[in-house]
Amino acid sequence: MSVGAKRLAKQALSQDPERARRVSEVLKAVAHPLRIRIVALLAEGDENVTALSEKLEAPQAIVSQQLRILRSQALVDAVRENGFARYRLVESSLRTLVSCMESCGR
Repeated sequence: MSVGAKRLAKQALSQDPERARRVSEVLKAVAHPLRIRIVALLAEGDENVTALSEKLEAPQAIVSQQLRILRSQALVDAVRENGFARYRLVESSLRTLVSCMESCGR
């Protein structure tokens, strides 16, 4: 992407109310401590609910509830594999957001 195109892309958010609304929905969907941790784990690779629950030391029902919220915003998707759902990030930009949050939280 050229410098001019990058500048337009940055400017577009400030000039595009619909895009700003969508970004705010993404941030709201992620703005929960457990959902941030889920996104951070999924940024490392696909996982099933049981593995996520164990890694997060949280009840599976609560992890499933948080995954539903992330799925409702099309940030996470489930792929069926051998009768189990494996969750993955759909919005690849969330990996960049996780990196940003890692540095912000120090």
